[in-house]
Amino acid sequence: MQEGMLERVFHLRENGTTARTEIMAGVTTFMTMAYILAVNPAILSVTGMDKGALLTVTALASCFATLLMAAFANYPFALSAGMGLNAYFAFTVVKQMGYSWEMALAAVFVEGIIFIVMSLTNIRQAIFNTIPLSMKQAVSVGIGLFIALIGLFNAHVIVANPATKIALFSFKQSLLTGTFHSVGITVVLSVIGILFTGVLMAKNVKGNILWGILFTWLLGVVCELTGLYVPDPKAGMFSVLPNLSAGLASFLPADPSPIFLKLDLSRAFSLDFAVVVLAFLFVDLFDTLGTLMGVASKADMLRPDGTLPRIKGALMADACGTVLGALMGTSTVTTYVESASGVSEGGRTGLTSVTVAVLFFLSLFLSPVFMAIPAFATTPALVIVGFLMVSSIVKIDFTQLTEAIPAYICIIAMPFAYSISEGISLGIISYAVLNTLAGRANRVSPLMYILAVIFLLKYVLL
Repeated sequence: MQEGMLERVFHLRENGTTARTEIMAGVTTFMTMAYILAVNPAILSVTGMDKGALLTVTALASCFATLLMAAFANYPFALSAGMGLNAYFAFTVVKQMGYSWEMALAAVFVEGIIFIVMSLTNIRQAIFNTIPLSMKQAVSVGIGLFIALIGLFNAHVIVANPATKIALFSFKQSLLTGTFHSVGITVVLSVIGILFTGVLMAKNVKGNILWGILFTWLLGVVCELTGLYVPDPKAGMFSVLPNLSAGLASFLPADPSPIFLKLDLSRAFSLDFAVVVLAFLFVDLFDTLGTLMGVASKADMLRPDGTLPRIKGALMADACGTVLGALMGTSTVTTYVESASGVSEGGRTGLTSVTVAVLFFLSLFLSPVFMAIPAFATTPALVIVGFLMVSSIVKIDFTQLTEAIPAYICIIAMPFAYSISEGISLGIISYAVLNTLAGRANRVSPLMYILAVIFLLKYVLL
């Protein structure tokens, strides 16, 4: 009876799959993206948000949004707080632009509402077709470099230096200052973790990013137990051992109330707020559409003309997930490219997504484990995800200079300006200007000109 119900709901035979295949595909997808439960709280907590509450809402938002994907589109795609978008939220909007995290959540919420409206119409698909492919690929590359840089900073592999601005960590200096056992050893562990994760990727081990985090964390546990790693809270180096002092109560989900429904819309009508919303909108738009197309292509779901059936339902799930995530207290929720791992295992329907959602819900009861994972253990995930995103650079045609130069400007501006939005702004402006002056204005869509003017006004007025 259960198999019959699953068949009626998910149309398994029609999609050439079975319940067992779908469930195994869901487990695989979860394994490849579960790192977000450690990484998202680590990134967003720099804004002052409660780390325990972030873990709870990340799991819940991932669960609900992925269930919506199954309900609206019956696709094997999983969703969670987007990498790159969470970095933009924390390091650009809050740390650099000076917004409170409550206002940043409001910007995510507004972006989600706009996406719902766009998804109910054909606007979102139309926008996708107007932005040049080179710029879409450049955004992915730039975010990849930015994420990697953040990971290396978090692990102190790269540090501030008065003479050279930034530099590699100095082991000699750490030995002289007595900080090797608190900071220096974590640099070693993070580098080992990056190499370990790289080896797993080269060997096509499923869940390599998650295994890289767990391996690096386990090394940290061994080092702490043997005295090689000595926690120093003043230096931001905390114990890597799970805190089980509360007994069974330790496994209860952390209270989400410190960040739940904390949106601040008081500056919703200001120009800089509009710029932030547009930046979220732009990055999320192409991240989602690119992921959907890429994963669907891998699963042979695309029509001969390259379109995706039921794409409106998939986009609605993504948009509603963003709104729900903002209300709960996390940055933009988006479709994950790691869904391709489950598709590779045969996942073809929403049953795969339901499996991922159930596993995200169960992860709520392992919060002491995820809370103990240190920043240096998540560095391999940030660096490797950065690598995956940077790989899009091979798709940019560098022989077409009016395409390649704006893409290059977009890419280098993100890590060098330490801002995703600056990369997007400068990339769009340079694309419009270069193509117009080179006599190729026909390549610039009206929307691109509108965006270029908006970003120019930002530099003039802000």
